[in-house]
Amino acid sequence: MASGGLSNDVVGESSVLTHECGVFGCVATGEWPTELDVANTINLALIGLQHRGQECAGIVTGTGSPSDRFNDHRGMGLVSSVFDTHALSNLAGNLGVGHTRYSTQGKSEIKNCQPFVLENIHGQIAVAHNGELTNKNSLRKEVLERGVGLRTASDSEVIAQILCYPPEKREGRDWVERIKYLMRRAPLAYSLLIMHEGEIFALRDPFGNRPLCIGKLMTPVDENHVEGYVVSSESCVFQSIGAIMHREIAPGEIVSITKKGIASLDVVARPSNKPPALCIFEYVYFARPDSVIDGQMVYGARYRCGQQLGVESPIEADVVGAVPESSTPAAHGYAAQVGVPFVDVLAKNRYIGRTFIQPTKRLRQLAVAKKFGALRENVAGKRVVLVDDSIVRGNTMGPIVKMLRQGGAKEVHIRIASPPLKNACYMGINIPNTKELVANQLSVEGIAEIMGADSLAYLSLDGLVKSVRNGAWKTSFDKNASDNISNGNSGDKEVGHCVACLDGNYPVDLDW
Repeated sequence: MASGGLSNDVVGESSVLTHECGVFGCVATGEWPTELDVANTINLALIGLQHRGQECAGIVTGTGSPSDRFNDHRGMGLVSSVFDTHALSNLAGNLGVGHTRYSTQGKSEIKNCQPFVLENIHGQIAVAHNGELTNKNSLRKEVLERGVGLRTASDSEVIAQILCYPPEKREGRDWVERIKYLMRRAPLAYSLLIMHEGEIFALRDPFGNRPLCIGKLMTPVDENHVEGYVVSSESCVFQSIGAIMHREIAPGEIVSITKKGIASLDVVARPSNKPPALCIFEYVYFARPDSVIDGQMVYGARYRCGQQLGVESPIEADVVGAVPESSTPAAHGYAAQVGVPFVDVLAKNRYIGRTFIQPTKRLRQLAVAKKFGALRENVAGKRVVLVDDSIVRGNTMGPIVKMLRQGGAKEVHIRIASPPLKNACYMGINIPNTKELVANQLSVEGIAEIMGADSLAYLSLDGLVKSVRNGAWKTSFDKNASDNISNGNSGDKEVGHCVACLDGNYPVDLDW
């Protein structure tokens, strides 16, 4: 055992970061019933968002008629195993929302699978949520004190119940007022889709902690004809379903999507005019490299992080390699900056998905060997720089270094394209408590020693922020959204990021 209670055993999935979930919605245009296969479109999109959640998945569709009930199907496991031809055939509809989940609150069981469907006096709503509420305790108490029973421990169910509250001082179904009440009570963290009758409301929390973007689904035979509107946690799925990027949703913005089009309804201000707080680890690790966030491709941000890492921490070496796959762009950037060739040093078994905790020490130690193999001809006799995106518990890197040395590597130098993780996340990422974070317990030199590396260096916080922001541009809104912002309903359009897991400064006070 290393100091601080940290073991060099491999514990599988708990050694890496996992995101809570991904959301997707689709609304067909034109006359209903539509010929567009809404359910299969959502299914294909969820497969593209599988990296954001792998425990369970669900789809809810509707005709848009107040008299018709929603169709829904949920299941445990990967999207491809949850939705077969029979399941999709029972999800006919003109619009729908989908969700793929990794749990941070609530057990991994079917009752926590989203989208949640509730009924109030104005009919059914379906709610799909990405994120985690920072004031979940007070909101849960508020719901329970109103006499509402809760089936799950999920804060997403709390959101759904709050949306069923009657809007203050208003009559009827005013969904915008309901949503604004939720957003004022819960400043972060969420991207949220709410389906009611023939409309999907899409919104981001006022800090914009989770990404959300809108696309237009084009007809294959007529690229100028829009046959549907889609909204997604990430833009990477658009190409695979025949959609094009329209725009990102602004922090605090409420957007309505119907068969007639897209409308910006309002923008809720951030408390005390604080800056935006997009999770910076969307760029470092979570998002697919072909996604666009804050107007820039994630790949480019990761590449610049690698370049900056090369500026800050060069080392004499023969080759630069990456821990596949999210760190590969950073490794290319590092190699280009220091003038050392990039080569593949590890082969990844692409058929290994989630690696569960193994029951014995020997099996835990073999977990990395199941996922990676050293490319001996590329490392034998070489001084190797190994680039990774982050270190969490530090359980995986040690066996990888050992593997490279067994492959003949003369030296192994670790370079991490983000700063040391020292603090827990309370906004939807499963960063463990601080005592389990290796960077919180050991010095950089101590971490290098337990990993068996010749040296270890991290990208600085200033370097990370600069690398990410240098490629970002102020998000483009449609005219209504721009008017909402210019009228003072939100802060400015500045780019800003949450780095609380790195520096301990959280965007808001926590109610945990």
